[in-house]
Amino acid sequence: MKVTIWNEFRHEKENPKVEEIYPKGIHDTLSQFLVEAGLDTQTATLDEPEHGLTDEVLEETDVLVWWGHKAHHEVEDTIAEKVKVRVLEGMGLVVLHSGHFSKVFKKLMGTTCDLKWREADDKERLWVVDPSHPITAGIGEYVELEKEEMYGEHFDIPVPDELIFVSWFEGGEVFRSGATFKRGQGKIFYFRPGHETYPTYHNNEIQRIITNGVKWAASSKSIKPTYGNKQPLEKIAEKG
Repeated sequence: MKVTIWNEFRHEKENPKVEEIYPKGIHDTLSQFLVEAGLDTQTATLDEPEHGLTDEVLEETDVLVWWGHKAHHEVEDTIAEKVKVRVLEGMGLVVLHSGHFSKVFKKLMGTTCDLKWREADDKERLWVVDPSHPITAGIGEYVELEKEEMYGEHFDIPVPDELIFVSWFEGGEVFRSGATFKRGQGKIFYFRPGHETYPTYHNNEIQRIITNGVKWAASSKSIKPTYGNKQPLEKIAEKG
């Protein structure tokens, strides 16, 4: 399995607090624990030519992990469309935190993907609502994060194929923090935690969930369906 981790890589360069938490970028931290889990990873960032997502990179990618926040508008429409097409063809997609507002995710959801938010050091309790799902393997009844950015309902997404996690925040809000979707031949996992000013991606349980999500999103390599005009498999009897 080939995993490509895409990150804006802007906050880490502009905010000393974020740089301290993720000195080599969020993508590097994600890559480290995925490699430790035995996955073959590569990274791509916004300011690389074609945002690091050339045709060759996308073609060899089995699962794309996406983290974006402040520069969604800078992602070229042509690149976002290429990613969408690859998902429809069978590439897995794991969308993290504020990637809910990325062009890629909104294209695939067909909705605004808007929500409520607040930065106030809320405690978050991430409840497992589907303990039989492979993405929750090795996780207890909930994961507790001391501080995180609050995301609150209503989250303007289509009804998920599967709801995996629901978050409760100290301020009182709840949020559908882990959900899966199928689009074409591809599988999508949206996972909410991961605001850049908190060390969320250093949390072992969060790392396990993301690793599980990447493995789940990988294509089963099934035969792709064909479309268009089709010759009959058997001779069609003449009708009198």
